[in-house]
Amino acid sequence: MPDLIDQVKTNLVLTHDLDDTLIAHLIGAATSCATAYQHLPDAHPMSGTTRQAIIILASHFYEFRGGATAGYWADKPDTTDAVWNAVNTLPRLDRDWKI
Repeated sequence: MPDLIDQVKTNLVLTHDLDDTLIAHLIGAATSCATAYQHLPDAHPMSGTTRQAIIILASHFYEFRGGATAGYWADKPDTTDAVWNAVNTLPRLDRDWKI
C-alpha cells in the first residue's frame, strides 16, 4: 500500500505526510469499491486500470472529505460526474462478468 499512498499523494500534489493514515483508509475504501464491483478476490493482482481507478477515487474522497463542493469546485459541478464516470469505467475493463 505505500506505493499507492505515494501515487495518491502525487495525484493530489501533497508533499507532507500528515494525512498518510487518512489516505490509507481512503485507498482501502476505494479498493473495496473496485473489488466488489469486479467480483474479484482480494488476492487477485491489480491491473493498471484498476490501480488508476483507485487512485482517482481515493483522491476524490480526500478532496471532498468534508462533503462540500465549495471553493475551487463551486463552479464546476460536472467534476464529480467525471470522476465517477472514470471510476466506474476503469474497473469494468477487468470485471469478472457473472450472470
